[in-house]
Amino acid sequence: MGISKPNTPLTGQAPPAPEATHLRQISRSQWRSGIAAWLGWAFDGLDMHLYTLVAAPFVAELIGATRTTDPAVGRYGSLIQGAFLLGWALGGGFFGRIGDRLGRARALSFSILTYAAFTGLSFFAQAWWHLLIFRFLAALGIGGEWAVGASLLSETWPRRWRPWIAAVLQTGGNIGILAACLANFILAAAPPRYLFLIGVLPALVVFWIRRSVPETEEWRSAKAQARLHEPGVRDLFRGQVRSVTLWVVLVCGVSLTAHWAFLFWSQQHLRNLPDVLSWSAEQKNKLASAGMYLVIGSSILGNFFAGWLSRRIGYRAAIGAIFLMYFLALFGAYCIPRQHTALLCWFPLIGFCQGVFALFTMYLPPLFPTLLRTTGAGFCYNIGRITAAFGTVFFGLCSNLFSKAGDHRTALFLAGFLFLPAAAISLFLPRPRDDA
Repeated sequence: MGISKPNTPLTGQAPPAPEATHLRQISRSQWRSGIAAWLGWAFDGLDMHLYTLVAAPFVAELIGATRTTDPAVGRYGSLIQGAFLLGWALGGGFFGRIGDRLGRARALSFSILTYAAFTGLSFFAQAWWHLLIFRFLAALGIGGEWAVGASLLSETWPRRWRPWIAAVLQTGGNIGILAACLANFILAAAPPRYLFLIGVLPALVVFWIRRSVPETEEWRSAKAQARLHEPGVRDLFRGQVRSVTLWVVLVCGVSLTAHWAFLFWSQQHLRNLPDVLSWSAEQKNKLASAGMYLVIGSSILGNFFAGWLSRRIGYRAAIGAIFLMYFLALFGAYCIPRQHTALLCWFPLIGFCQGVFALFTMYLPPLFPTLLRTTGAGFCYNIGRITAAFGTVFFGLCSNLFSKAGDHRTALFLAGFLFLPAAAISLFLPRPRDDA
């Protein structure tokens, strides 16, 4: 049985409730849902980026390499990151399904516990494949938290506020990444594995979520209406929902491949620049943290710019325009070899362009029926992690083939061109079904 109409019993689409027009009108349960999603996002960002900050020295330690420019370090490091992105994709679908079947708050708790536990266990890795397994399992929770948190807010906060909610929610992830950078800076002199112990902290917030955050009224209503006729995963590829699924998967797959190629390989490239190579491990750690601070700090401004732009020209046009900006930023940064001081000057612009991904948090969930919402958003957005996983490994191989060991400029330059087709695809994206 396909999905032909947004308001059929199969979709379980609940009628919209009256919306608040001022912060004073936001209820206590809405505030709690917002805080829970924001905290989940912040800890998501923390656990997500701990590895990228210490990948080269930690992998070198695990494989017994004497220097981070050893080609084996890049090869095994990219495999671990690829496994992480693959786990992220699978987790988006797995926990997204739990969110539709068992509720948003419960799935949010499960996803946070998953990524906190396995990030902490990365401390005990004794071989590179141990770390690969731990990062894969942690990524299941990180991928799930994205879909569940986004759906939780899209169902509880006013739809007219979505661009600004998206910016605030994405800021949680940015602050989590900055917290990871700060932890790496503080622990710069410590062995790289100690950084992963910070990743256990998110587990503490789960107790509050389970006690204080209710399930959304929209989900409860849809669940009651659907009864024994709830949609399944295959319904993502039936009826009107099929075209939504295909276009969103395509744009996410292409853009996230380029985005994650930068996030991972820019850190390794920065550490291995000729003018940095002779530095101590502690100095390199601090430089990596400073570079990430520039990127993520400016992306906070980019979140709100993206929200403002989407209010002026719509989600699809805003996404396409910022993808073009992202391409130009990467082209300018990596078209020629640069020393670390010159390269860091480009990082704020690159980070500013990353605000485009804030739009996906509130844009994607309403595209799908209520009981397919976290499944659809989680599957479509996080399926891009699978292509990004292969892309990370591919661009790592490009570095080894076309550049000297440790030089990833060519890979980063080529990755930026993926934002051109991503911008073109964005023009074919659907309009949210309940957009005002």
